[in-house]
Amino acid sequence: MKYSDRILNTPSSFIRDILKVLDAPDIISFAGGLPNPVSFPIDALKNAIDEAIRKNGSKLFQYATTEGYLPLRELIAEKYRKKFGLDVKPEDILITNGSQQALELIGKVLLNKGDKVLMEEPGYLGAIQAFSLCEPDFLSVTLEEDGLSLEKLEEVLKNNPVKLIYTVPNFQNPTGLTYSMEKRKAIRELVSKYDIALIEDDPYGELRFRGESLSYIGAGYLENSILLGSFSKTVTPGMRLGFLITRNAQLMRYLVTAKQGSDLHTNIFTQYAIHEYLMSNPYEEHVRKIVELYRTQADSMLDAMNRYFPETVSYTRPEGGMFIWATLPEGQSALELFPKAMEQKVAFVPGDPFYVSKRNVNTLRLNYTNATPEIIAEGIRRLGSIL
Repeated sequence: MKYSDRILNTPSSFIRDILKVLDAPDIISFAGGLPNPVSFPIDALKNAIDEAIRKNGSKLFQYATTEGYLPLRELIAEKYRKKFGLDVKPEDILITNGSQQALELIGKVLLNKGDKVLMEEPGYLGAIQAFSLCEPDFLSVTLEEDGLSLEKLEEVLKNNPVKLIYTVPNFQNPTGLTYSMEKRKAIRELVSKYDIALIEDDPYGELRFRGESLSYIGAGYLENSILLGSFSKTVTPGMRLGFLITRNAQLMRYLVTAKQGSDLHTNIFTQYAIHEYLMSNPYEEHVRKIVELYRTQADSMLDAMNRYFPETVSYTRPEGGMFIWATLPEGQSALELFPKAMEQKVAFVPGDPFYVSKRNVNTLRLNYTNATPEIIAEGIRRLGSIL
């Protein structure tokens, strides 16, 4: 059988592949980007599902509109108006099968083979994989401690017909870094000079345990702004419920058309259930509990890294989110370190899949949200012993 060039040139998800070999109960895994199961509001969701069925009956089991359940979109729009002062209406929102589908739809609508896509370096591997199906040319701009390098960004935009820019401005995956307010404004001003779609993927924005919430780069300012959100990190990842926000009406029409060709509509049962949950429960209080949990886990990992890692290893200190990014001495390969770590029954993600052109890099990602402080300390001790 002959396969398409696009699938042959699209990498498999490195993390999904290595998670298959991490099922052994004695392995301490910092590899996944998994929310802590204790944060799932199981009883509240069960009640919400029962109530949604009682109120709406067969509507939960019927075909629905592509755009998504209107009351849920109204709730999301109200949240962004109140919290961020954004002029968002329900028609600006498309409910998707997680943020990952939003990325795939954007690629379908905007990208032809060979188009230029600008990624953070390092960047989110799920976006690299989703866009790879469209066979673009990837360009990278170095991610500094406070956001993209402005000098490099300006140089790339000046010399290349970039079609879209992908960013994770809050607690970035994989580094855990957050763009500063100064850097956000500077990037906005620079991007406004070009006809470019700016994607701000924000699955972690509500998980801030230090510092103050910041306004977005493009949302509310740029015509071609696309903002992605999700309930996966605050309610449940298994329901795969995300959303896309854009004020560009023409772009939205094309995205809806692309989604009709993909799945007709996102699981309507899930949309009713999440809407009922949000209407019947103190969502912000629930998120605060998650934030406190992740603050404790992040501090536990940072304390253990300070205790067990050699001084030659540097690492980020996130203000929220789910990840810490470690950098080994120049010339060392995190990929070559991985099997040694597995011998010690501790796992991480080598940095390679987060780059579009570099291999055998000296960086690695650690997730702290899916383990207790005691297990985190032991896992970091094991990793430190081979570093």
